[in-house]
Amino acid sequence: MTFSTRPSYWHTPGRESLSSSTIGQLLEQASKHWDNREAIVSLHQGHRLSFKDVNDQVYKLAAGFLELGLKRGEMLGIWGPNSLEWYLTNLAATRAGLIAVSINPAYQISELEYCLTKVGVKALVTDESFLTQNYTEMVKTLAPEIESCPPGRLKSKTLPELTSVIVTSQQNLPGFLQYSDVVKSASDSAMEEVHRLQNDVQPDEGCYLQFTSGTTGQPKAALLSHHNVVNNGYYIAKNLGLNSKHHRICVQVPFFHSYGNVVGILTGLHSGSTLVLPAPRFVPEATIDSINREKCSVVYGTPTMYVDVIAKLEETKTTFPSLESVITGGAICPENLFKQIEDVLKPKRVTTIYGMTETSPISFTPALDDSPAVCSTTVGKVMDHSEAKVVDKNGRMVPMGQPGELWIRGYLTMLGYWGDEEKTKEVYGEGRWLKTGDQFVLREDGYGQIVGRTKDMIIRGGENIFPKEIEEYLQTHPAIAEVQVFGVPDKRMGEEICASIRLSEGNVVTEDDVRRYCKGKIAHFKIPKYIWFVTDFPKTVSGKIQKLKLQEMFLSNKTSKIKSL
Repeated sequence: MTFSTRPSYWHTPGRESLSSSTIGQLLEQASKHWDNREAIVSLHQGHRLSFKDVNDQVYKLAAGFLELGLKRGEMLGIWGPNSLEWYLTNLAATRAGLIAVSINPAYQISELEYCLTKVGVKALVTDESFLTQNYTEMVKTLAPEIESCPPGRLKSKTLPELTSVIVTSQQNLPGFLQYSDVVKSASDSAMEEVHRLQNDVQPDEGCYLQFTSGTTGQPKAALLSHHNVVNNGYYIAKNLGLNSKHHRICVQVPFFHSYGNVVGILTGLHSGSTLVLPAPRFVPEATIDSINREKCSVVYGTPTMYVDVIAKLEETKTTFPSLESVITGGAICPENLFKQIEDVLKPKRVTTIYGMTETSPISFTPALDDSPAVCSTTVGKVMDHSEAKVVDKNGRMVPMGQPGELWIRGYLTMLGYWGDEEKTKEVYGEGRWLKTGDQFVLREDGYGQIVGRTKDMIIRGGENIFPKEIEEYLQTHPAIAEVQVFGVPDKRMGEEICASIRLSEGNVVTEDDVRRYCKGKIAHFKIPKYIWFVTDFPKTVSGKIQKLKLQEMFLSNKTSKIKSL
C-alpha cells in the first residue's frame, strides 16, 4: 500500500475580486436590482415585504436608532425568535454603523446578563414573550429600575451600559420603548446621517457579534466584519446556485445563528432570493405547509430538522413538487440521513455546507456539478479566496488523506473574540491560521471530510453546547460533589447531553431533582437528557478525570440506562 507524501494543504484562489461593500451598501444594491420582488415573507406574522420595502424600513429604523443616541461602533442586542422585526433590526443596526449582537432566544436570566455585560450592549430589541419565555419580565428582573426610568434612559446597576430596551409588541410597558415608535422617531437629520454612514462605514469594521461555544468557560463573542460576511454570503450564494434564478427559500434555522443570519439573510440579498419564515421556531408541520404554499425551491435546515420533517412527510404522505435543493449544515449529516432526504424529500440536489461562526461562517461547500456520492461523503472544497490545511498536534501538516486538525486562513476568518485577547491568540496559530478544533481529512482532489472533533463540544440539533458551562452550574447544587458532562450519539438530535454526577456523601438526589434544578436556570437545550450517578470517576495517574473513558463506560451500558430514564 502506498501513501501520499503531499502535505494536506489546499488553496482556492477565486476568479473574481473580493467585494468592498458593507451590508448597508449590499441592501441598497439589492433594492435597486429587485425593487418590487418579495425579499421576505413571514407567514406566522402575515407580512410580506419587497426589497424596496425592506430598504425603506431599514433606513427609517437605522435613523431611529441614531435618535436614541446610539453611536457608530456601539452594540445593539437582538433577543427573540425568527420574525420580520429580527430581520429588519439586524440590517438596520449594521446600516447605522452599529454592531448587531445576536442573543439566543432560549437564554435564561443569568445567560442574558452575561451576554449584555460581556460586550456592553447599549440597546436591546426584544419580543414581549415567546412560549415560556417572558422577555420583558426577565429584563425587569435584571434591571428593575426600568419601570421608573423614562423610556430610552435606563440607568441600571446590574446593566450599566444598557440605556434602551425596545419591545416589538404594541403594549405600553413602563420604561420600554415600542419598536414602532422608534421607526416613527426618525428625523430628517437622522436620515441624512444614515445616508452619510452608508459610504463612511468601512468594510473592515465589525458588524456582527455572535456568541459561540468553546471547551471551557462562558460563551465567547466572535466579532465578524462587513468584509467577512458580505463576501462569505456572496460565495455561498454562488456555490449553492442561488444566483441562477429566483429562488424562494424556506428558512427553518434561527436568525440568531450565523447559519440563519449569513447563509439566510445575506445570501438572500446577494441573489435576490425570497426568504420564507414558516414559524418563529422550527415546527415540521409549518415547514411542510410553507414549502408547498409558497412554492419554495430551496430549504435550509440542520440534520435534526430533516429527521423531523421526514417523519412528518411519511406520516402525512405529503410531497414537495417545487423543491429543488436541500441545504444541510450546523452539524454532521450522516450518510443514511442524506439518503433519506433524497428518497423522501426528492430534491434535485442535497448539499452539506461546513463551517463555524469564526469563519463567517462557511468555509467548505461542494461544487454545483458534484455528484450525490461526493456531496454525501464530503463537505466539498474550501471556499474561494481561502486556504485550508490539516495539521498534527504540533501544527505540522499531515500527508493528504490522513486525519488531523483543520486550520483555515483567508478573508473569512473573524476579527477576534470580543474582550478576550487570550482566547483570540489561542484560536489563531502562527501566520493567522484559525484553528477549527475539528478532526478533518483533506483528499488529494481538495475535498474534505469531517471525521470528528478535537474540541470537547456537544452539537445537539445544531446547537453548540460546551460541557463546562453545564458542569459549573450543576456543581452549584449543594448535594453534587463532582459532575462531568459529555455527548451521547443520538439518531434524531445528532448528540444528546449526559451528566455523570457524583453526590456528596450522605445525599440522595434523583434524576428529576437534577432536571428541576436546571429548569428556568439554563437554556432548555442544555438540560441533560441522561443523568448518570456514579460513585467515582476514572482518572489518570496524575488524578485527571478521563472523560473519554467515562463516555465509553456509559455507552457500553447505554441500552439499560436509557430504559430507566
